[in-house]
Amino acid sequence: MNQHAQLRIGHSACPHDCPSTCALEVELLDSRRIGRVHGAKANSYTAGVICAKVARYADRVHHPDRLLKPLIRAGAKGEGLWKEASWEAALDLVAEKFIAAEAKHGSETVWPYYYAGTMGLVQRDGIERLRHAKRYSGFFGSICTNLAWTGWMMGAGALRGPDPREMAKSDCVVIWGTNAVVTQVNVMTHAIKARKERGAKIVVIDVYENATMKQADLGLVLKPGTDGALACAVMHVLFRDGMADRAYLSKYTDDPHGLEAHLQTRTPQWAADITGLSVDEIEAFAHLVGTTKKTYFRLGYGFSRQRNGSVNMHAAASIAAVTGCWQYEGGGAFHSNSGIFKLNQELLEGARMRDPAIRYLDHSRIGPVLTGAEDALYGGPPVTALLIQNTNPVNVAPEQRLVKQGFLRDDLFSCVHEQFMTDTAKLGDVVLPATMFLEHDDVYKGGGNQHITLGPKLIDPPEGPRSNHFVIEELGKRLGVGDRPGFGMTEQQHIDVILGKRGLG
Repeated sequence: MNQHAQLRIGHSACPHDCPSTCALEVELLDSRRIGRVHGAKANSYTAGVICAKVARYADRVHHPDRLLKPLIRAGAKGEGLWKEASWEAALDLVAEKFIAAEAKHGSETVWPYYYAGTMGLVQRDGIERLRHAKRYSGFFGSICTNLAWTGWMMGAGALRGPDPREMAKSDCVVIWGTNAVVTQVNVMTHAIKARKERGAKIVVIDVYENATMKQADLGLVLKPGTDGALACAVMHVLFRDGMADRAYLSKYTDDPHGLEAHLQTRTPQWAADITGLSVDEIEAFAHLVGTTKKTYFRLGYGFSRQRNGSVNMHAAASIAAVTGCWQYEGGGAFHSNSGIFKLNQELLEGARMRDPAIRYLDHSRIGPVLTGAEDALYGGPPVTALLIQNTNPVNVAPEQRLVKQGFLRDDLFSCVHEQFMTDTAKLGDVVLPATMFLEHDDVYKGGGNQHITLGPKLIDPPEGPRSNHFVIEELGKRLGVGDRPGFGMTEQQHIDVILGKRGLG
Protein backbone atom coordinates (compact mmCIF):
# COMPACT_ATOMS: atom_id res chain seq x y z
CA MET A 1 0.00 0.00 0.00
CA ASN A 2 1.22 3.53 -0.75
CA GLN A 3 2.82 4.83 2.45
CA HIS A 4 2.03 8.44 1.52
CA ALA A 5 -1.66 7.58 1.30
CA GLN A 6 -1.56 6.57 4.98
CA LEU A 7 -0.09 9.89 6.10
CA ARG A 8 -2.40 11.77 8.46
CA ILE A 9 -2.59 15.55 8.24
CA GLY A 10 -3.38 17.80 11.19
CA HIS A 11 -4.38 21.45 10.95
CA SER A 12 -2.88 24.20 13.08
CA ALA A 13 -1.44 27.73 13.00
CA CYS A 14 2.08 29.06 13.34
CA PRO A 15 2.69 30.25 16.94
CA HIS A 16 5.48 32.69 16.10
CA ASP A 17 5.36 36.44 16.69
CA CYS A 18 4.68 37.25 13.03
CA PRO A 19 1.63 39.11 11.65
CA SER A 20 0.88 36.34 9.15
CA THR A 21 -0.10 33.59 11.66
CA CYS A 22 0.17 31.11 8.80
CA ALA A 23 -2.35 28.30 8.60
CA LEU A 24 -0.56 24.95 8.64
CA GLU A 25 -0.98 21.36 7.56
CA VAL A 26 1.21 19.05 9.65
CA GLU A 27 2.28 15.53 8.73
CA LEU A 28 1.48 13.28 11.70
CA LEU A 29 3.72 10.21 11.73
CA ASP A 30 2.39 8.79 14.99
CA SER A 31 1.05 9.98 18.34
CA ARG A 32 4.32 11.74 19.23
CA ARG A 33 6.10 12.48 15.95
CA ILE A 34 5.57 14.89 13.10
CA GLY A 35 7.07 15.07 9.63
CA ARG A 36 7.08 18.05 7.30
CA VAL A 37 4.95 21.13 8.00
CA HIS A 38 3.16 22.66 5.00
CA GLY A 39 1.16 25.82 4.46
CA ALA A 40 -2.60 25.37 4.28
CA LYS A 41 -3.75 26.52 0.85
CA ALA A 42 -7.32 27.03 2.05
CA ASN A 43 -6.30 30.13 4.03
CA SER A 44 -7.17 33.10 1.82
CA TYR A 45 -4.26 35.25 3.00
CA THR A 46 -1.33 32.91 3.65
CA ALA A 47 -2.53 30.59 0.85
CA GLY A 48 -0.10 27.74 1.47
CA VAL A 49 3.03 29.89 1.78
CA ILE A 50 5.15 29.50 4.93
CA CYS A 51 8.72 30.30 5.88
CA ALA A 52 11.49 27.69 5.84
CA LYS A 53 11.96 27.53 9.61
CA VAL A 54 8.35 26.50 10.19
CA ALA A 55 8.47 23.96 7.36
CA ARG A 56 11.30 22.30 9.31
CA TYR A 57 9.59 22.50 12.69
CA ALA A 58 10.06 18.78 13.25
CA ASP A 59 13.73 19.55 13.85
CA ARG A 60 12.70 21.67 16.84
CA VAL A 61 9.95 19.43 18.19
CA HIS A 62 12.22 16.37 18.15
CA HIS A 63 15.50 18.11 18.99
CA PRO A 64 17.69 16.07 21.39
CA ASP A 65 18.41 19.16 23.52
CA ARG A 66 14.79 19.77 24.53
CA LEU A 67 14.19 20.13 28.24
CA LEU A 68 12.36 17.05 29.48
CA LYS A 69 12.43 17.20 33.28
CA PRO A 70 12.05 19.92 35.94
CA LEU A 71 15.42 21.11 37.22
CA ILE A 72 16.41 22.79 40.49
CA ARG A 73 19.66 24.72 40.75
CA ALA A 74 22.29 22.81 42.72
CA GLY A 75 25.23 25.21 42.53
CA ALA A 76 25.97 28.91 42.12
CA LYS A 77 23.83 30.82 39.65
CA GLY A 78 25.06 30.28 36.13
CA GLU A 79 27.37 27.45 37.17
CA GLY A 80 25.26 24.89 35.34
CA LEU A 81 24.77 22.46 38.19
CA TRP A 82 21.24 21.07 38.41
CA LYS A 83 19.33 18.29 40.07
CA GLU A 84 16.28 16.69 38.51
CA ALA A 85 13.01 16.97 40.37
CA SER A 86 9.42 15.85 40.06
CA TRP A 87 6.83 18.34 38.86
CA GLU A 88 5.22 18.29 42.29
CA ALA A 89 8.47 19.11 44.08
CA ALA A 90 9.44 21.84 41.61
CA LEU A 91 6.06 23.57 41.73
CA ASP A 92 5.92 23.27 45.51
CA LEU A 93 9.28 25.04 45.69
CA VAL A 94 8.17 27.82 43.35
CA ALA A 95 5.01 28.41 45.38
CA GLU A 96 6.99 28.34 48.64
CA LYS A 97 9.43 30.97 47.33
CA PHE A 98 6.64 33.21 46.00
CA ILE A 99 4.78 33.03 49.32
CA ALA A 100 7.95 33.85 51.26
CA ALA A 101 8.79 36.77 48.98
CA GLU A 102 5.27 38.16 49.32
CA ALA A 103 5.38 37.81 53.12
CA LYS A 104 8.59 39.85 53.26
CA HIS A 105 8.00 42.54 50.64
CA GLY A 106 4.33 42.46 49.67
CA SER A 107 2.66 40.95 46.63
CA GLU A 108 4.22 43.38 44.14
CA THR A 109 7.64 41.85 44.74
CA VAL A 110 6.59 38.98 42.44
CA TRP A 111 6.70 39.81 38.73
CA PRO A 112 5.24 37.37 36.17
CA TYR A 113 7.21 38.17 33.02
CA TYR A 114 6.30 36.93 29.54
CA TYR A 115 6.09 37.90 25.91
CA ALA A 116 5.59 36.42 22.45
CA GLY A 117 7.31 33.04 22.48
CA THR A 118 3.88 31.80 21.50
CA MET A 119 1.09 33.97 20.10
CA GLY A 120 -1.55 31.47 21.17
CA LEU A 121 -3.94 33.34 23.41
CA VAL A 122 -4.41 30.64 26.06
CA GLN A 123 -0.75 29.77 26.50
CA ARG A 124 0.48 33.37 26.20
CA ASP A 125 -2.04 35.40 28.20
CA GLY A 126 -3.14 32.99 30.92
CA ILE A 127 -0.25 34.20 33.09
CA GLU A 128 -2.23 37.42 33.57
CA ARG A 129 -4.88 35.48 35.48
CA LEU A 130 -2.35 34.48 38.13
CA ARG A 131 -0.97 38.01 38.22
CA HIS A 132 -4.35 39.63 38.87
CA ALA A 133 -5.54 36.98 41.33
CA LYS A 134 -2.40 37.36 43.43
CA ARG A 135 -1.99 41.15 42.94
CA TYR A 136 1.52 40.66 41.59
CA SER A 137 3.27 43.51 39.77
CA GLY A 138 1.73 44.37 36.41
CA PHE A 139 3.46 43.97 33.10
CA PHE A 140 3.65 46.77 30.54
CA GLY A 141 4.69 45.07 27.29
CA SER A 142 6.70 47.69 25.48
CA ILE A 143 9.50 46.25 23.37
CA CYS A 144 7.89 45.62 19.98
CA THR A 145 4.78 47.65 19.34
CA ASN A 146 4.15 50.67 21.50
CA LEU A 147 5.78 53.41 19.47
CA ALA A 148 4.43 52.14 16.16
CA TRP A 149 0.94 51.48 17.52
CA THR A 150 0.76 54.89 19.19
CA GLY A 151 1.74 56.68 15.99
CA TRP A 152 -0.75 54.68 13.96
CA MET A 153 -3.58 55.36 16.41
CA MET A 154 -2.79 59.08 16.31
CA GLY A 155 -3.59 59.07 12.61
CA ALA A 156 -6.04 56.22 12.00
CA GLY A 157 -7.76 55.93 15.38
CA ALA A 158 -8.00 52.13 15.35
CA LEU A 159 -5.68 49.18 14.84
CA ARG A 160 -7.14 48.08 11.55
CA GLY A 161 -6.67 48.77 7.88
CA PRO A 162 -7.81 47.72 4.43
CA ASP A 163 -8.07 44.01 3.74
CA PRO A 164 -4.44 42.91 3.33
CA ARG A 165 -5.49 40.67 0.45
CA GLU A 166 -6.25 43.87 -1.48
CA MET A 167 -2.52 44.38 -1.82
CA ALA A 168 -2.68 42.05 -4.83
CA LYS A 169 -5.08 44.56 -6.44
CA SER A 170 -2.74 47.52 -5.95
CA ASP A 171 -0.88 49.50 -8.59
CA CYS A 172 1.80 50.59 -6.12
CA VAL A 173 2.86 48.81 -2.93
CA VAL A 174 4.98 50.77 -0.44
CA ILE A 175 6.76 48.51 2.05
CA TRP A 176 8.09 50.80 4.76
CA GLY A 177 10.00 49.78 7.87
CA THR A 178 9.89 46.00 7.41
CA ASN A 179 12.13 43.48 5.66
CA ALA A 180 9.22 41.46 4.30
CA VAL A 181 11.28 38.99 2.27
CA VAL A 182 12.77 37.71 5.53
CA THR A 183 10.10 38.40 8.15
CA GLN A 184 6.73 38.60 6.33
CA VAL A 185 6.90 36.39 3.28
CA ASN A 186 3.14 36.66 2.73
CA VAL A 187 3.38 40.41 2.19
CA MET A 188 5.76 39.73 -0.66
CA THR A 189 3.45 37.08 -2.09
CA HIS A 190 0.65 39.61 -2.54
CA ALA A 191 2.97 42.43 -3.63
CA ILE A 192 4.61 40.27 -6.29
CA LYS A 193 1.20 39.13 -7.48
CA ALA A 194 0.21 42.78 -7.98
CA ARG A 195 3.39 43.34 -9.97
CA LYS A 196 2.89 40.28 -12.16
CA GLU A 197 -0.82 40.76 -12.81
CA ARG A 198 -1.13 44.54 -12.77
CA GLY A 199 2.34 45.89 -13.37
CA ALA A 200 2.37 47.39 -9.88
CA LYS A 201 5.45 49.23 -8.67
CA ILE A 202 7.04 48.13 -5.42
CA VAL A 203 8.69 50.76 -3.24
CA VAL A 204 10.80 49.78 -0.22
CA ILE A 205 11.91 52.26 2.43
CA ASP A 206 14.38 51.27 5.11
CA VAL A 207 17.64 52.28 6.76
CA TYR A 208 19.76 49.83 4.77
CA GLU A 209 19.55 47.94 1.52
CA ASN A 210 17.86 44.78 2.77
CA ALA A 211 16.71 41.73 0.85
CA THR A 212 13.29 43.25 0.22
CA MET A 213 14.77 46.39 -1.28
CA LYS A 214 16.67 44.30 -3.78
CA GLN A 215 13.31 43.29 -5.25
CA ALA A 216 11.95 46.84 -5.38
CA ASP A 217 11.35 49.13 -8.34
CA LEU A 218 12.29 52.04 -6.10
CA GLY A 219 14.42 51.67 -2.99
CA LEU A 220 14.94 54.53 -0.57
CA VAL A 221 17.69 54.17 2.05
CA LEU A 222 17.31 56.94 4.60
CA LYS A 223 19.08 57.76 7.84
CA PRO A 224 17.62 56.04 10.93
CA GLY A 225 14.84 57.98 12.60
CA THR A 226 14.21 60.36 9.70
CA ASP A 227 11.08 58.73 8.25
CA GLY A 228 8.92 61.63 9.43
CA ALA A 229 10.97 64.14 7.50
CA LEU A 230 10.57 62.09 4.31
CA ALA A 231 6.82 61.76 4.87
CA CYS A 232 6.43 65.49 5.47
CA ALA A 233 8.31 66.35 2.29
CA VAL A 234 6.21 63.88 0.30
CA MET A 235 3.02 65.50 1.59
CA HIS A 236 4.48 68.96 0.84
CA VAL A 237 4.88 67.91 -2.81
CA LEU A 238 1.38 66.44 -2.90
CA PHE A 239 -0.14 69.75 -1.80
CA ARG A 240 2.24 71.85 -3.88
CA ASP A 241 1.62 69.99 -7.13
CA GLY A 242 -2.11 69.50 -6.83
CA MET A 243 -2.01 65.79 -6.06
CA ALA A 244 -3.69 66.05 -2.64
CA ASP A 245 -7.30 64.85 -2.62
CA ARG A 246 -8.82 67.88 -0.92
CA ALA A 247 -12.37 66.55 -1.10
CA TYR A 248 -11.33 63.38 0.74
CA LEU A 249 -9.34 65.38 3.30
CA SER A 250 -12.28 67.68 3.94
CA LYS A 251 -14.66 64.77 4.50
CA TYR A 252 -12.51 62.33 6.46
CA THR A 253 -9.73 64.24 8.28
CA ASP A 254 -9.84 66.76 11.08
CA ASP A 255 -7.38 69.52 10.18
CA PRO A 256 -6.21 69.42 6.56
CA HIS A 257 -5.61 73.20 6.44
CA GLY A 258 -3.44 73.03 9.54
CA LEU A 259 -1.47 70.16 8.04
CA GLU A 260 -0.91 72.00 4.78
CA ALA A 261 0.27 75.09 6.63
CA HIS A 262 2.63 72.99 8.76
CA LEU A 263 4.14 71.45 5.62
CA GLN A 264 4.85 74.75 3.84
CA THR A 265 8.51 74.75 4.89
CA ARG A 266 9.00 70.96 4.74
CA THR A 267 10.43 70.98 1.24
CA PRO A 268 12.23 68.12 -0.50
CA GLN A 269 15.50 70.00 0.02
CA TRP A 270 14.76 70.34 3.74
CA ALA A 271 14.08 66.59 3.95
CA ALA A 272 17.10 65.71 1.81
CA ASP A 273 19.40 67.44 4.30
CA ILE A 274 17.86 65.36 7.12
CA THR A 275 17.30 61.96 5.52
CA GLY A 276 20.33 61.64 3.26
CA LEU A 277 18.07 61.05 0.25
CA SER A 278 18.35 63.22 -2.84
CA VAL A 279 15.73 65.78 -3.82
CA ASP A 280 15.10 63.76 -6.99
CA GLU A 281 14.40 60.58 -5.00
CA ILE A 282 11.90 62.36 -2.76
CA GLU A 283 10.18 64.05 -5.71
CA ALA A 284 9.98 60.75 -7.62
CA PHE A 285 8.42 58.92 -4.68
CA ALA A 286 5.93 61.71 -4.06
CA HIS A 287 4.81 61.79 -7.69
CA LEU A 288 4.53 58.00 -7.85
CA VAL A 289 2.16 57.76 -4.88
CA GLY A 290 0.43 61.00 -5.81
CA THR A 291 -0.51 59.79 -9.30
CA THR A 292 -1.29 56.18 -8.37
CA LYS A 293 -4.71 56.01 -6.75
CA LYS A 294 -4.40 52.35 -5.75
CA THR A 295 -1.33 52.77 -3.55
CA TYR A 296 -1.09 50.39 -0.59
CA PHE A 297 1.20 51.46 2.26
CA ARG A 298 2.40 48.47 4.31
CA LEU A 299 3.98 50.03 7.41
CA GLY A 300 6.08 47.77 9.63
CA TYR A 301 7.56 47.64 13.10
CA GLY A 302 10.78 49.37 12.13
CA PHE A 303 9.04 52.49 13.42
CA SER A 304 9.29 51.06 16.95
CA ARG A 305 13.08 50.88 16.72
CA GLN A 306 13.59 54.64 17.12
CA ARG A 307 12.86 57.11 19.89
CA ASN A 308 10.68 59.26 17.65
CA GLY A 309 8.97 56.29 16.06
CA SER A 310 5.43 57.43 16.96
CA VAL A 311 5.63 60.72 15.11
CA ASN A 312 7.36 59.01 12.19
CA MET A 313 4.59 56.42 11.93
CA HIS A 314 1.93 59.13 12.20
CA ALA A 315 3.55 61.09 9.39
CA ALA A 316 3.99 58.07 7.11
CA ALA A 317 0.40 56.92 7.65
CA SER A 318 -0.87 60.42 6.89
CA ILE A 319 0.35 60.24 3.29
CA ALA A 320 -2.49 57.83 2.51
CA ALA A 321 -5.00 60.36 3.82
CA VAL A 322 -3.53 63.18 1.76
CA THR A 323 -3.68 61.16 -1.47
CA GLY A 324 -7.11 59.75 -0.58
CA CYS A 325 -5.98 56.27 -1.58
CA TRP A 326 -8.01 54.80 1.29
CA GLN A 327 -11.15 55.07 -0.83
CA TYR A 328 -9.94 52.68 -3.55
CA GLU A 329 -9.81 48.89 -3.47
CA GLY A 330 -6.13 48.05 -3.38
CA GLY A 331 -5.29 51.34 -1.68
CA GLY A 332 -4.88 52.71 1.83
CA ALA A 333 -2.46 52.09 4.69
CA PHE A 334 -2.04 49.02 6.85
CA HIS A 335 -0.06 48.37 10.00
CA SER A 336 -2.01 45.86 12.10
CA ASN A 337 -5.48 44.32 12.31
CA SER A 338 -5.14 43.64 16.03
CA GLY A 339 -8.10 45.89 16.78
CA ILE A 340 -10.69 43.98 14.75
CA PHE A 341 -10.91 40.87 16.92
CA LYS A 342 -13.59 41.25 19.58
CA LEU A 343 -12.60 38.21 21.59
CA ASN A 344 -13.55 37.49 25.19
CA GLN A 345 -10.39 37.02 27.28
CA GLU A 346 -11.94 38.18 30.54
CA LEU A 347 -11.82 34.79 32.26
CA LEU A 348 -8.53 33.80 30.65
CA GLU A 349 -6.77 36.88 32.02
CA GLY A 350 -8.80 37.26 35.21
CA ALA A 351 -9.56 40.80 34.14
CA ARG A 352 -12.14 41.47 36.84
CA MET A 353 -9.57 40.67 39.51
CA ARG A 354 -7.22 43.38 38.31
CA ASP A 355 -6.49 46.05 40.91
CA PRO A 356 -5.67 49.39 39.23
CA ALA A 357 -3.61 50.38 42.26
CA ILE A 358 -1.03 47.67 41.51
CA ARG A 359 2.05 49.07 39.78
CA TYR A 360 2.90 48.18 36.20
CA LEU A 361 6.58 47.58 35.47
CA ASP A 362 8.09 48.26 32.05
CA HIS A 363 8.86 45.08 30.13
CA SER A 364 11.75 46.72 28.27
CA ARG A 365 13.39 47.93 31.49
CA ILE A 366 13.84 44.57 33.16
CA GLY A 367 17.54 45.40 33.60
CA PRO A 368 16.95 48.54 35.68
CA VAL A 369 14.04 46.83 37.46
CA LEU A 370 16.17 43.89 38.60
CA THR A 371 19.09 46.11 39.61
CA GLY A 372 16.90 48.27 41.82
CA ALA A 373 16.59 51.53 39.88
CA GLU A 374 14.04 53.63 41.78
CA ASP A 375 12.51 55.13 38.65
CA ALA A 376 12.03 51.65 37.17
CA LEU A 377 10.39 50.35 40.37
CA TYR A 378 8.07 53.37 40.68
CA GLY A 379 8.91 53.67 44.35
CA GLY A 380 7.65 50.17 45.12
CA PRO A 381 9.39 47.13 46.58
CA PRO A 382 12.25 45.36 44.82
CA VAL A 383 11.42 42.47 42.53
CA THR A 384 12.61 39.36 44.34
CA ALA A 385 10.68 36.65 42.47
CA LEU A 386 10.08 36.05 38.76
CA LEU A 387 7.93 33.65 36.76
CA ILE A 388 9.10 33.65 33.15
CA GLN A 389 7.20 32.18 30.21
CA ASN A 390 7.54 32.70 26.45
CA THR A 391 10.63 34.89 26.51
CA ASN A 392 14.41 34.89 26.97
CA PRO A 393 15.20 38.34 28.45
CA VAL A 394 18.86 37.65 29.25
CA ASN A 395 19.37 37.23 25.50
CA VAL A 396 16.89 39.69 23.97
CA ALA A 397 16.03 42.48 26.43
CA PRO A 398 17.76 45.89 26.28
CA GLU A 399 20.67 46.70 28.59
CA GLN A 400 21.83 43.09 28.73
CA ARG A 401 24.61 43.82 31.21
CA LEU A 402 22.06 45.03 33.74
CA VAL A 403 19.68 42.16 32.95
CA LYS A 404 22.34 39.57 33.62
CA GLN A 405 23.51 41.42 36.72
CA GLY A 406 19.95 41.38 38.03
CA PHE A 407 19.46 37.66 37.39
CA LEU A 408 22.66 36.91 39.29
CA ARG A 409 21.35 38.52 42.47
CA ASP A 410 21.42 36.10 45.39
CA ASP A 411 18.12 37.48 46.70
CA LEU A 412 16.25 36.95 43.40
CA PHE A 413 14.33 33.73 42.85
CA SER A 414 13.40 32.97 39.24
CA CYS A 415 11.34 30.18 37.75
CA VAL A 416 11.84 29.79 34.01
CA HIS A 417 9.40 27.72 31.96
CA GLU A 418 11.18 26.87 28.70
CA GLN A 419 11.64 24.41 25.86
CA PHE A 420 15.45 24.62 25.83
CA MET A 421 18.20 25.67 28.22
CA THR A 422 18.29 29.33 27.13
CA ASP A 423 20.56 32.02 28.54
CA THR A 424 17.73 33.00 30.91
CA ALA A 425 17.10 29.42 32.01
CA LYS A 426 20.81 29.01 32.79
CA LEU A 427 20.49 31.77 35.40
CA GLY A 428 17.24 30.45 36.87
CA ASP A 429 16.61 28.70 40.15
CA VAL A 430 13.92 26.37 38.87
CA VAL A 431 13.59 25.42 35.20
CA LEU A 432 10.38 23.76 34.00
CA PRO A 433 10.14 21.95 30.63
CA ALA A 434 7.51 23.42 28.29
CA THR A 435 5.39 21.92 25.54
CA MET A 436 5.48 23.12 21.93
CA PHE A 437 2.51 24.42 19.99
CA LEU A 438 1.49 21.06 18.51
CA GLU A 439 1.40 19.52 21.97
CA HIS A 440 -1.34 21.64 23.54
CA ASP A 441 -4.59 23.38 22.57
CA ASP A 442 -4.73 27.05 21.65
CA VAL A 443 -6.29 29.66 19.36
CA TYR A 444 -4.56 32.35 17.30
CA LYS A 445 -5.51 35.65 15.68
CA GLY A 446 -3.71 37.09 12.67
CA GLY A 447 -2.42 40.61 13.31
CA GLY A 448 -1.52 40.91 9.64
CA ASN A 449 -4.82 39.57 8.32
CA GLN A 450 -8.33 38.87 9.56
CA HIS A 451 -8.20 35.14 10.32
CA ILE A 452 -8.82 33.40 13.64
CA THR A 453 -7.28 29.93 13.62
CA LEU A 454 -7.66 27.02 16.01
CA GLY A 455 -4.47 25.23 16.98
CA PRO A 456 -5.55 21.93 18.57
CA LYS A 457 -3.24 19.48 20.25
CA LEU A 458 -2.03 17.18 17.47
CA ILE A 459 0.61 15.05 19.20
CA ASP A 460 1.52 14.04 22.72
CA PRO A 461 4.61 15.73 24.16
CA PRO A 462 7.57 13.70 25.37
CA GLU A 463 7.35 12.55 28.96
CA GLY A 464 7.99 15.61 31.08
CA PRO A 465 7.04 18.89 29.35
CA ARG A 466 3.85 20.63 30.48
CA SER A 467 1.97 23.55 28.96
CA ASN A 468 1.93 27.14 30.20
CA HIS A 469 -1.72 26.64 31.10
CA PHE A 470 -0.83 23.65 33.29
CA VAL A 471 1.79 25.66 35.19
CA ILE A 472 -0.56 28.59 35.83
CA GLU A 473 -3.30 26.23 37.03
CA GLU A 474 -0.99 24.29 39.35
CA LEU A 475 0.58 27.43 40.83
CA GLY A 476 -2.89 28.87 41.31
CA LYS A 477 -3.83 25.88 43.46
CA ARG A 478 -0.65 26.12 45.53
CA LEU A 479 -0.94 29.88 45.99
CA GLY A 480 -4.53 29.75 47.19
CA VAL A 481 -6.32 31.20 44.18
CA GLY A 482 -7.29 28.03 42.34
CA ASP A 483 -10.97 28.70 43.04
CA ARG A 484 -10.96 32.20 41.53
CA PRO A 485 -12.68 33.01 38.20
CA GLY A 486 -10.89 31.50 35.19
CA PHE A 487 -9.06 28.85 37.19
CA GLY A 488 -10.16 25.24 37.01
CA MET A 489 -10.94 25.48 33.30
CA THR A 490 -9.35 23.41 30.55
CA GLU A 491 -7.62 24.93 27.55
CA GLN A 492 -10.58 23.94 25.37
CA GLN A 493 -13.04 25.59 27.75
CA HIS A 494 -11.07 28.82 27.63
CA ILE A 495 -11.04 28.68 23.83
CA ASP A 496 -14.82 28.29 23.79
CA VAL A 497 -15.23 31.35 26.01
CA ILE A 498 -12.74 33.38 23.97
CA LEU A 499 -14.60 32.65 20.75
CA GLY A 500 -18.05 32.69 22.28
CA LYS A 501 -18.32 36.48 22.26
CA ARG A 502 -18.22 36.28 18.48
CA GLY A 503 -20.57 33.32 18.35
CA LEU A 504 -17.69 31.09 17.23
CA GLY A 505 -17.39 28.87 20.28
